[in-house]
Parts: sequence; structure tokens; C-alpha cells
Amino acid sequence: MSRTTDGLIIAIDGPVGAGKSTAARLLAKRLGYRYIDSGAMYRALSWKALRAGLDLDDEQSLRRLADETSIVIEPAGDRELILVDGQEVSRQIREREVEQATSKISTHPSVRSVMVTHQRHMAAQGGVVMDGRDIGTVVFPDADLKFYLTARVEVRTKRRYLETQAAGATRKMDELAEEITLRDARDMGRRASPLRKADEAVTIDTSDLPVSQVVDAMEEEIRRKTAASKGST
Repeated sequence: MSRTTDGLIIAIDGPVGAGKSTAARLLAKRLGYRYIDSGAMYRALSWKALRAGLDLDDEQSLRRLADETSIVIEPAGDRELILVDGQEVSRQIREREVEQATSKISTHPSVRSVMVTHQRHMAAQGGVVMDGRDIGTVVFPDADLKFYLTARVEVRTKRRYLETQAAGATRKMDELAEEITLRDARDMGRRASPLRKADEAVTIDTSDLPVSQVVDAMEEEIRRKTAASKGST
């Protein structure tokens, strides 16, 4: 990429299992950008909430926990290390109990508000690719480029299965399929920052595409928009 892409904020949204994290990580590597997995931040908070024995419906307590918790994402080769208050929890946050807790905790508006502040601070200098469910609509409504990745449910289930295996967790395909369906309904129906495609986002169906082609398409769109922006100045 040319120097004209330095400092961009690139938002990638979509449902669970659409391939956001894999594509975002590879895109960031190609661009020499920092990759931030917003979903891992919520899972990290959920892991701590479970450890503390908090009521997942107690929004006030969860908000305080979010305020008091240090969540750090450090690059480590082809993956990221997730640290909560200095403790590395990359594997633990992929467990089923944590995933289920995250689905509940992420519906609380005040908790999301704290997390959005953290995410904006992490990306303040630009040169960032961030993926999640509300990045282009809420966290960075003025992001330089926005993408919305989607895929068929059966494809997303298989990807989630392989992801949990790689993280050292053991899950069943039918359980994951049911959880994905429920998660979609909860993400799209929640009051705070529901999952939806930003008006200006470029949609990519990743069902039948290798990740390299998905990233090629995103990189081409970045080049196109960057060239158009440069030509209008």
C-alpha cells in the first residue's frame, strides 16, 4: 500500500463466525497496521466477571468492573495475547461459559459505553483495523473505511468449531449452531448498539471465499477509496 493509507481507521463488522477476525488480522498485517479484536475485549471482561462471581444481570456492578479492569491486547506472531490485569487469558476466554456470559454482558448499555471508550482510546492514533459488531456504526461512525462480512450459518458454525479447537476448547457442532442462532438474535435485537450494517459499509459474503480473496477485496476497496480521496483534494 502507498503512504496515503497511513493512519486510517478501518472498521469490520458482522455476525459471529463470518470470518471477521481472520480477515481483519491478515488485512492489518498487509497494511502494517495494528489489529484490535473488540470481541476479545468483551470476552476478557466476561471472564473476569465470572471469576468474581458477579450477577450477569447486575449492570451497575458490571459497569464498575469494566471501569476498574485493564484489558491489553498484545501481538504475538499470528495471534494476539489477551491480558486481564496483567494475566494472560487468551485460551480461557474461548470457553463456552465465557462465550455465553459475553452474549449477556454485551447487551448492557453502560458496559458497552465503557468498552467503546477503551476501544476509541486504543485506536486514537489511527493505523488500526478493528473488528466487532458495532465498530462502523457506534465505535467509529466516521471510520475511513467500513466493511460488513457475512456468511451462511452452516459455514459460520464450522469456522467457530475450528476456532474453538485451535484455542484448546472442546465444543460440539450442534451446540455451536444453536448458540450462533441465539447470538445473532441477541446481537441484532439488543437495545444498545445492535448489530447492523453501516449504510456506507461494503458487504462481502465470505461463505465460499478463501480468506486471501476476502482480504484482496478489502485491500482493493481501500486502494480505490484512497485514490478517489487523493484525486478530490
